[in-house]
Amino acid sequence: MTIQKFAAHCALYRRPSLFRAGRQIATTVLPFAAVAAAMYLSLDVSYWLTLLLSIPLAGLALRFFVIQHDCGHGSFFASKRANNITGRIISILTITPYAYWQRLHALHHASSSNLDRRGFGDITTLTTTEYAALPRLSRLAYRLYRHPAFLLAVGGPIHFLVLQRLPLTLRKPAWEMWSSVMLHNAAMVLFYGALFLLLGWVHFAVTVVPVLVAAAAMGVWLFYVQHQFENTRWDETENWDRQTAAFYGSSYYALPRVLRWFTGNIGLHHIHHLCSHIPNYRLQECLDAMPELKSVNRLTMWESLKSAPLALWDPESRKLVKFGAV
Repeated sequence: MTIQKFAAHCALYRRPSLFRAGRQIATTVLPFAAVAAAMYLSLDVSYWLTLLLSIPLAGLALRFFVIQHDCGHGSFFASKRANNITGRIISILTITPYAYWQRLHALHHASSSNLDRRGFGDITTLTTTEYAALPRLSRLAYRLYRHPAFLLAVGGPIHFLVLQRLPLTLRKPAWEMWSSVMLHNAAMVLFYGALFLLLGWVHFAVTVVPVLVAAAAMGVWLFYVQHQFENTRWDETENWDRQTAAFYGSSYYALPRVLRWFTGNIGLHHIHHLCSHIPNYRLQECLDAMPELKSVNRLTMWESLKSAPLALWDPESRKLVKFGAV
């Protein structure tokens, strides 16, 4: 089947539903409030229970992020105003500045799998040739950066908590980018400052911080496996085609139903990149209506774990390979 037929099928699922969007918000807000309250009350029972509850709460924060992501694409609601208002409100919980991330993510979609346009919202990936040409210290730094433990435990929190506080990724950020980030920073100070005063620094540190760190790690892992897998695709500009790169450079992360719910089906990333205006709540519907989509770049959870050590793009084999291959 041609890429054009896949694209034509996916385009049928672009229309948002106000009812389904509202239901998704309700089924995220209410559980989030309930688990947050249970987490706070559990401090009087056992801190191990508190930490256990931080995992589903972080998962719900990730679900909020997927809604913000859809708002940034203008796909969650039919109304642009509703998307922007909802996305900006949620951005305080996701600690991700809305307009700045929206612009950066649009560049990611416009340059995904293009070797000449790396650096927009992706995990830094070197080719085997580029890595071999690096000095020894730079190789060591890249190995450290690409280690899954570093990406999840250090890279994720640093990205969300530190790097997003200034719009430095875009070389020439417009005033609206700076204002978006600075206003977001101010809103975060007010919101989390109020929580800090309300809970006290000890309770804040043992409840809010673990959730933020866990949610950041989950988000980075999800984004990692969406583009970092053995049979992904990278091309130089002269051989790069946006539709082909979007579809074949993104994975179909086949998750259990409960994890699909927490992640808003964003694991169906090959469909999302091919048609980014499909609301997350229609992605599964799109997949089920065309079984051929289920055989493209399919990754199970176990296969995704095996993909974790892959760190270099080999232009000869056209696969992502381990360091030992160099």
